[in-house]
Amino acid sequence: MRQILLNSCAMAASAEEARFRIDAPIRGREGARVIALDQAANEVVRRVAGQPWHAARFFTLPAHSGNGNGSLTLCTLDGVSSGLAEQLAAADVVVMIATGAGDAHAAAAIGNACAVRGIMTAGLIIGDGREALGALRPYARVLMVTHDETDVTEVLTALRA
Repeated sequence: MRQILLNSCAMAASAEEARFRIDAPIRGREGARVIALDQAANEVVRRVAGQPWHAARFFTLPAHSGNGNGSLTLCTLDGVSSGLAEQLAAADVVVMIATGAGDAHAAAAIGNACAVRGIMTAGLIIGDGREALGALRPYARVLMVTHDETDVTEVLTALRA
């Protein structure tokens, strides 16, 4: 068994090793779906969506997002309605953004739909968001609480969105 040296990470960052790094988007990847769960999160999502992305799509929740039969309606940033199931058909990761309480029912619907399809979920809570923590914790495999909105961009960049 070969021992891992403390300087292994430093060597991997060298120019010589960088030639082996794959920086191209992952082929066949359909991208991230980023969903704002409250009004303040809508503004964060709008600002983040203005940056160049490979395959990310951004959504907000309309005032009445459910239609009574368990499905969820999303809105593109242009105001076009789209069903959650339709968006998940081509997604490989869903990132839910909350700032305040968030919409616990929407988080549950999104999380359950992703679990059935094997889609990874992440939750980003910007600000204090103690109420949002309870809403997202059961449905986000990865959960981050931050006060810095630029962390949303960093997470999406790490996901190659």
